[in-house]
Amino acid sequence: MARIAGVDLPREKRVEIALTYIYGIGRPSANKILEKTGINKDTKVNKLTETEVVRLRDAIEQEYKVEGDLRRT
Repeated sequence: MARIAGVDLPREKRVEIALTYIYGIGRPSANKILEKTGINKDTKVNKLTETEVVRLRDAIEQEYKVEGDLRRT
């Protein structure tokens, strides 16, 4: 199971869609993140390797204000 920014991503969804479950990330942002990390947008969440999940987590933490931080402001 992929947990990013405190959110469990749905396992059977494509990564492009699953990232939008994180508050503050929409489809355009999800596509930019996937392009930057080099992950195919059609990959299902349950098929992601641990290194891909870490790359996603790092990219989101470095460039985006999401979930609790965004809600606070």
